[in-house]
Amino acid sequence: MAANPPKPETAVTDLADCTATTLLALYRAGQASPTEATQAVLARIERANPVLNAFCYLAPDESLAAAAASTDRWHRGEPIGPLDGVPASVKDLILAKGWPTRRGSRTVDPAQPWDIDAPATARLREAGAVLLGKTTTPEFGCKGETNSPLTGLTRNPWNIAKTPGGSSGGTAAAVAAGMGPIGIGTDGAGSVRIPAAFCGNFGLKPSFGRVPAYPLSPFGTVAHLGPHTMSVADAALMTTVLKQPDARDWTSLPYDPTDYTIGLNDGIRGLRVAWSATLGYARNVHPEVAAACEKAAAMLAALGARVDAVDPGFEDPLDITTGLWFAGALAIWDTLTPAQQAVADPDFAAEAALGQAVSGQDLMRLNMRRIGLGTHMRAFMQRYDLLVTPTVAVPAFDAMPAGHQTLTPENMLGWTPFSYPFNLTQQPACTIPCGLTSDGLPIGLQIVGPMFGDALVLRAARAFENAMPIPRPAPVA
Repeated sequence: MAANPPKPETAVTDLADCTATTLLALYRAGQASPTEATQAVLARIERANPVLNAFCYLAPDESLAAAAASTDRWHRGEPIGPLDGVPASVKDLILAKGWPTRRGSRTVDPAQPWDIDAPATARLREAGAVLLGKTTTPEFGCKGETNSPLTGLTRNPWNIAKTPGGSSGGTAAAVAAGMGPIGIGTDGAGSVRIPAAFCGNFGLKPSFGRVPAYPLSPFGTVAHLGPHTMSVADAALMTTVLKQPDARDWTSLPYDPTDYTIGLNDGIRGLRVAWSATLGYARNVHPEVAAACEKAAAMLAALGARVDAVDPGFEDPLDITTGLWFAGALAIWDTLTPAQQAVADPDFAAEAALGQAVSGQDLMRLNMRRIGLGTHMRAFMQRYDLLVTPTVAVPAFDAMPAGHQTLTPENMLGWTPFSYPFNLTQQPACTIPCGLTSDGLPIGLQIVGPMFGDALVLRAARAFENAMPIPRPAPVA
């Protein structure tokens, strides 16, 4: 499907292949209803989810009831919000009232009260979205692939032998396969952008605190919430909804009333863009990834941006990221009973074991180095409006079960050297498809903005999308 939404009068062969903005236009024109769209998405889930394993919890009756209520509102001309009737999914790290949040873990007992919506879930409900269910995640979102002893392997719609990435792999696979046009993911070291790149979607990690969170991630202030979508326009609409204030998150930013859909098509002429093929340290970037992203940078120049090939000038912060991450894993591990630890994901157990080597003094030093990196990038972004890089150094690799290799910092994140620095700096960053490998796997281009520059990131991505529409995978049988 083309990235630009069709006119409402355009014939639609399957509503499950429509973007959120297209569905809303069809609802307004009376050419489709939320009930019809939800039925189409549920039919797609019934066909594709047994293959992809993107959903770990489904609520079809609840979804159809919500869709029927939305259909009634549209018939009266009284939609309650900007996403009224749009099918949506929620990653299983994010609380949803009435549904178990297992966090990909056999250590979580589903037989307990689930009576709270996280802020993002609450905002989707208030905007009228039809919530379909929970999407798969590795245990506690601990890695960049989506497998766990609880839910098994999640697979990539472009090639089911490949991983969708992680940790928002279920969300990314669902959106790519037409199992709902929008979904919420989380990103602690690339967990929105990695799977969005591997699955050929648009994914946004907003500025830290732009989308309120509750409860806060045990992995600390590297963890962001953001949208997975079929189009940039969908993400602009969804982020405008998700960033509404919530007093439960004391780390959240002051409320920004900006409607990110306004000015989305203003283009990038005159913007100063830094293009960095390696960030100065990335090794082993796949040649097809490098070539596609180089062409994408040239396309930004053709669209009117001033593009300079320049590295931002910092060393690989892998050890900062993994040191903080492993300490967070240990903090969770120490809350588990021996019986729970015995059924934990071996990769999560390995992270917690590595966390035992991180002392309090180490944490202080790591955080001071993180501050230095953030300061450095604040200064660098005074010279440039945007920084552009590959999203991930490699295309999607084989889907493998939990514990398939000994976990080290390098094999945990070394293949995604472009994502984790911007969790440390808390800057907004997105990924947008910029081509396919010779094997037909998506390649992602990362666009990084200055802190609080979320609208600018979306505008640049929209300009690129207009020039290179987002492709869709073949249907999953």
